Amino acid sequence: MVAEARANERTFNRRVRTKPRGSYSHHYRRGLPKLLAALAFGCGNDAFRPVMHALALLDRYQDSDADHYDRADRVPLEYVVPDDWREAVVDQDSGLIERIPYELCVLRALATALRRREIWVHGAGTWRNPDQDLPRDFEENRDVHYEALRKPRDPQAFIADLQRRLTAALDRLEAGLAKGTTGGVKITRRGGEPWIAVPAPGKQDEPENLAALKAELIRRWGVIDLLDVIKEVDHLTGFTAELPSVASRTTLEPDVLRRRLYLCLFGLGTNIGIKRVADAQAVQSGDADGEAALRRTRKLFINRDNLRNAIRVLVNATLATRDTDLWGPGTSCASDSRKFGSWSANMMTEWHQRYRGPGIMVYWHVERKSVCIYSQVTQPSANEVASMIEGLLRHLTSAEIDRQYTDTHGATTVGFAFAHLLDFALLPRLANIGSARLYRPGLASDQPWTRVAPVVSNRTIDWDLIARTTTR
Repeated sequence: MVAEARANERTFNRRVRTKPRGSYSHHYRRGLPKLLAALAFGCGNDAFRPVMHALALLDRYQDSDADHYDRADRVPLEYVVPDDWREAVVDQDSGLIERIPYELCVLRALATALRRREIWVHGAGTWRNPDQDLPRDFEENRDVHYEALRKPRDPQAFIADLQRRLTAALDRLEAGLAKGTTGGVKITRRGGEPWIAVPAPGKQDEPENLAALKAELIRRWGVIDLLDVIKEVDHLTGFTAELPSVASRTTLEPDVLRRRLYLCLFGLGTNIGIKRVADAQAVQSGDADGEAALRRTRKLFINRDNLRNAIRVLVNATLATRDTDLWGPGTSCASDSRKFGSWSANMMTEWHQRYRGPGIMVYWHVERKSVCIYSQVTQPSANEVASMIEGLLRHLTSAEIDRQYTDTHGATTVGFAFAHLLDFALLPRLANIGSARLYRPGLASDQPWTRVAPVVSNRTIDWDLIARTTTR
């Protein structure tokens, strides 16, 4: 059975390798080497130097017709070729490195390094050197930036604060379990292993005035046309001023331009589409706002940056209008993603393993009172922790977020680390909290924590690693 399983695994791996090799050798190989030659890559991590050497090797062989690399060439394999690709890359008889599968491995390694920003592209925006993301005066004014983050520059002070907070949290949990004030949280056993039992939250009662408020709103305004809402919001906030043209000049009358912007935003926002909106408008008011005119307006005035600016104006106006005594300060936010199907020809489309189908993911940050402060398009395979942090840093609204709620995807070591450094509380839904283990500070003054002991790991935190990383 073991031999059969290994044989089936080898057969499956060969099939997996055959598909991308066929597509790459027949189509993409003609253009990708030229694209790579036009880009200048940089690297600041010695662990990814083999990928840089491999890119240089691909550049030298760009115009060669040889099927294998020369024996005299230094062909990096470690950190470039995965173990399950070795037999496809290295010829079993001659020991030479075959070019086509090796190029595929280099491209995969390059994609991974670019996503992690260990390798960057000179002159790029999204894929630029990560050091350029820092403020220009970071080195000269480190004290100012550390103070803005409310973090000490001394790594020992930083570690001492972490140790104090961790010890205090374990003390509170121990005391709560002893007094029974943990809200039903218990340390039990499941399958012979220690288990953190958390009761499911009960259903909240509906506010007694909510039904009366809904009835009064319907009595006063009834059903309001969405176009009327867009027009009224623009009258109050002037958000269309944030939708300038990408052309050098504009000859349209302001009233005509605003009307066409309303129609375009209505068609895009409701997913009706420009054509159907233009057809409906032609029935009511003739061809003044035909399909060609609306498509030109959409092309010149509506793009991602303009929409982000317009949304920022709307969000800030909403937050400024709120009565904080009734609505609260709005300092918490929840984020999650949703899959949208798209054509396979879309460059962002990927197959989603969980939802079974091609598409993209849209990741939203929604403030406590249902105001979306940021949205972004991601790929199904993208790490949602990075999207969560990006939305918190780049929403550019007046919302001061200090608590971030996520699904279980936010419960990662990297997510918690960056949340602490950026000074906001990460509050994910821990689906695996039952089997979780708690770290002990590892100090000489550690308490026995008898009630918490079953779920406290014997391992201690590597404080020296944190000190070295903080110093760097």
